[in-house]
Amino acid sequence: MDVTRRQLIAGAAVTVAGGGLALSTAGRAPAAPSDSTNYLVGCGIGDVTGAVAGQGMMGYSNPEQVAAGLLQRCWARAYIIVDQATGKRVVFLTADIACLFESHHMGLMEKLSKRFGSLYTEANVNLNAQHSHASCGGTAWDYAYSLAAFGFKKNSYDAEVDGMFAAIVRAHDNLAPGTITIGREELHNASANRSRVAFDANPASEKKLFPNAIDPQVTVLRLRHASGRDVGAITWFSTHGTSLADHNVLIAGDNKGYASYLWERTQPGFVAAFPQTNSGDMTPNLSLEWFTPSGPTTDNKRNCELIGERQYVAGRRAFEATRPMTRGGVDSITRYVDMSAVRVAGTYTPDGKPASTTPAMMGAAAAATSSEDNYEQPLPLLVEGMTNPLVAALGGDKKPPIAPWMRDMQAPKLILFPLGLMPPSGWIPSVVPLQIMRIGELVLVAVPAEVTVVAGLRLRQVVADELRVDIDNVLIQGYANSYTQYVTTPEEYDLQQYEGGETQYGRYTLPAYMQEFAKLAAAMASGRSLGRGPAPVDKSGFQPDLLPPVPADRPIPGHAYGDVLRQPGGSYRPGQPITVDFVGAHPNNDFRHGGTYLEVQRREGDSWTTVADDNDWSTEFRWARPPGSTDTSRITITWRPPAGASGTYRIKYDGNSRDGSGRIRQISGMSRTFEVR
Repeated sequence: MDVTRRQLIAGAAVTVAGGGLALSTAGRAPAAPSDSTNYLVGCGIGDVTGAVAGQGMMGYSNPEQVAAGLLQRCWARAYIIVDQATGKRVVFLTADIACLFESHHMGLMEKLSKRFGSLYTEANVNLNAQHSHASCGGTAWDYAYSLAAFGFKKNSYDAEVDGMFAAIVRAHDNLAPGTITIGREELHNASANRSRVAFDANPASEKKLFPNAIDPQVTVLRLRHASGRDVGAITWFSTHGTSLADHNVLIAGDNKGYASYLWERTQPGFVAAFPQTNSGDMTPNLSLEWFTPSGPTTDNKRNCELIGERQYVAGRRAFEATRPMTRGGVDSITRYVDMSAVRVAGTYTPDGKPASTTPAMMGAAAAATSSEDNYEQPLPLLVEGMTNPLVAALGGDKKPPIAPWMRDMQAPKLILFPLGLMPPSGWIPSVVPLQIMRIGELVLVAVPAEVTVVAGLRLRQVVADELRVDIDNVLIQGYANSYTQYVTTPEEYDLQQYEGGETQYGRYTLPAYMQEFAKLAAAMASGRSLGRGPAPVDKSGFQPDLLPPVPADRPIPGHAYGDVLRQPGGSYRPGQPITVDFVGAHPNNDFRHGGTYLEVQRREGDSWTTVADDNDWSTEFRWARPPGSTDTSRITITWRPPAGASGTYRIKYDGNSRDGSGRIRQISGMSRTFEVR
């Protein structure tokens, strides 16, 4: 945060609630000199790539967006920090998926308990998603999220949970004495406010803290072993994972996955995560020309590259300029809260009057989707900004009418689906984990939702006040431990843009979070325990998959597995696409974790060296059924040689076929050689 913005916050004493809640940074407690910096640090990575073919994708909730290949693998990146003086430890994990569902949280906690006992639990483990909209769908136990993928996809779910578990195990095994330093930067050309009309409804005193209606703050933790080797970095920045639009059908980590790829490619063995903060109203699509199919590239790869590279460059700048933290040690606290039934004190509401949340309900604006981040509008009769006509007739279009029953029914939202009340046990979670995690001077407010920048400001402030720390040291960690859509300010909610329609628990969702996180922060400050809270609902029991089973494979008639249907030409220039088609099998027979679906090999004397695989940005792996077929597969591999590539190359396909008895065997194919000059 630059000096001007620091001064605005420090001197503001801005009133944001009728009950007198003020933004200020006065009276902060000095850092305790006894805080320990005697750390063990460990980093680990695990492959979470699920089904790359034939299953719905997650993020846009578009049933027509069905995976048909792989652009880049998706990864979980885990960091474990142990304070040797107190014995306290925390786990921080970011996954290249759209959302961290309660299904992931519950499934992973069970695996961690079996492996580590009480060492890693829901109290000290933070799981979050970097929010790629190019990831696998059907991995939630909540029907609101799985139905767009036509049910629960156990193969992708297991891949994601197993990959997260592997990342944590590797981080644990890599624990060694080390240090943690912090760096900050600002990034102004990798996000834009996609809901400016709602943002502008907030008080001027808050809007002036975000001059361009974005949160430009970049925060980096640098993890280094005592040997002097850098082992990891965590780079927080707010922008959506929607560079790859809803017509993309290749699995990938989107812009943040690309940023991680750039960093890790330059430092083998290094683990670089790019988690979200309060990105609810932040889009990476700075220009609609980048986003639509008529833009620079039909798959939006150029947009993804630009936004990912800008995050990487800003993260590296902050990384190289890190400093020791003013405080050491680690801490964490977690409590479950039923967000559908929180009675909110007037201290946290705009008008100073008590209020309450309600069971989750989806608004018309939510079903209309965000026009800035969705090229396809699935329900054109619904648009952002739609409010309940009855409420509008009673003068409630801008603020709720006085009648409590209307206010409690989420006015002025035009309700389409009462998700929290739908059988058998609600279609989105009601009881969710709220968590605060401290790593040295940095405090993470872990919210199971997408939080807008002004909503994030208010949450950060109440936590900063309770912990008596500077607000710059408090970040929202969105998409954490569960997922319940959006959190907007009450002022933003009234406009019923997409984000307001997706604020599930009503107009007072944010005030409820402010109140509950204030309690949590106060308990952390005093060392008290608030208890676990109500138990979350385990919905794992009945999880149907509505898609028919994938039939056994057979090769394209007249061919054998691995045959080349389209050979490369004789010579190419760097950047020119090289495409090879193979007779293959369904990729979901084996996700090839620890392996690859393809290799680009370069001749080195009498041998061949792999120079690219299916995790490289220069390659694309596509699967399709030939016309009229239901059980044969055509595999298309494309490679664009990078600048400077030169020599003799060939392209290899690796896959797995499954016969009628269920037996799986490896198959492969090899193209003829070609030159790159």
